[in-house]
Amino acid sequence: MTASPDPRPVRNLTLREQVLAHLREEILSSRLEPGAELNEVALATSLGVSRGPIREALGRLAAEGLVTVTPRRGTIVTKLTKQEFMDAYQVREALESLAIRLAVPRLADEDRAELHRMSSEMRRLAQADDSSAFFEINRRFHEKLVAASGNLRLQAMHEQLLGQMGRLLRKSAELRGGLGESATAHEAILEAVDAGDAERAAQLMAEHIEVPQRVLDSPEAQDLFEEPDASEIEKAS
Repeated sequence: MTASPDPRPVRNLTLREQVLAHLREEILSSRLEPGAELNEVALATSLGVSRGPIREALGRLAAEGLVTVTPRRGTIVTKLTKQEFMDAYQVREALESLAIRLAVPRLADEDRAELHRMSSEMRRLAQADDSSAFFEINRRFHEKLVAASGNLRLQAMHEQLLGQMGRLLRKSAELRGGLGESATAHEAILEAVDAGDAERAAQLMAEHIEVPQRVLDSPEAQDLFEEPDASEIEKAS
């Protein structure tokens, strides 16, 4: 069955950008699930636009790794395998370790103050066991440090990577258990940042990001992933 998002007509001057943002959000929110077929005609009708913006958006989403073009089924929402997710986490570890090395000497007092506010809020949310709000602040904390690196290419790569990982980031984070431990890790990172120790901050960041990698390799994480079927493996080889 061909899947399409709920009918929400998109009209305005930046039509192509809005179509792209809409379809990206449908995928990241899992309203369009992995394996769903994306039919240009159905999507254009649903959104009340021509096929041109749809075709362009699908091309961008394919470049971001969120959709896959297959010979038989056309465009489908990408199924992320465990190995692909582990690979993405390794790249995230490298990007964020580099980002914090670059960011530490660049951070202004107001930047550090904002990071401390976010860290304090994470501690409060951990004590309240509010995982949803915790992960939102956590995301903003990491994005703040990446942006503070001043490296626009690194920032763009990080944004694209998190977009590809987005559907499973929260689920994998929940497997860690103990929001308090995560809050403690962020506090330790900030302590190194305040001391101006970029190498120590990068080491702590790498260790923090390695935690879900170990958890994702556990039996409890197996139901997070949809491994490719035999035909997909054959096509990829």
